Amino acid sequence: MTPNLALISDGKKFMWNGEQYDTKEEALRVAQMYQNDNFQFQLTEEEGKFLLYTRRIVQEVVASPQ
Repeated sequence: MTPNLALISDGKKFMWNGEQYDTKEEALRVAQMYQNDNFQFQLTEEEGKFLLYTRRIVQEVVASPQ
């Protein structure tokens, strides 16, 4: 299996974390750690393996002077 490196969901780009999980519970446990670090996640299943896609939540926009 060669998973896609990126996933578009609701117009937002998520990147695969590079791991394949045997169980949904294991993937959700890792997803919770990402969520605690201000990431959103999407969980997908391919060929019996679970894949985790993440994206960082923007906390603050810093504008640089021109």
